[in-house]
Amino acid sequence: MIPGGPRNARQMEQMMRRLGMTSEPIPDVEEVIVRTRSKEHVFQKPEVTALTVQGVRTYQVVGQPVIRARSAVPPTESSGGSAAAAPSGPPEEDIRLVMDQANVSREEALEALFQAKGEPAEAIMKILTRSR
Repeated sequence: MIPGGPRNARQMEQMMRRLGMTSEPIPDVEEVIVRTRSKEHVFQKPEVTALTVQGVRTYQVVGQPVIRARSAVPPTESSGGSAAAAPSGPPEEDIRLVMDQANVSREEALEALFQAKGEPAEAIMKILTRSR
């Protein structure tokens, strides 16, 4: 039926159903951002499909990304009212994590993050072992 022969959407859907797979398009997606330690892959208006196979849901993103450095985040994104981290500094969520977990001030958290080369876990460990 399918192997080697012509394929149509109905046959593919039937085969997927037999294998326990469901595919669902996600409408009206405006943007998808994939962040790594040093870069962001930004997809503007991508096609996104959720695929469920045996209870595990995965997402397929189709589009052409714009790859930029993490420090190149536009200032409009960080307009949350509070002072954001400097563009070359650690992300705000890392600063808050260190502050909360190590129970230190913002300045101490920033200093520890710089000493730990931006690694929140290492910064927390340095602070906690320093105070013993």
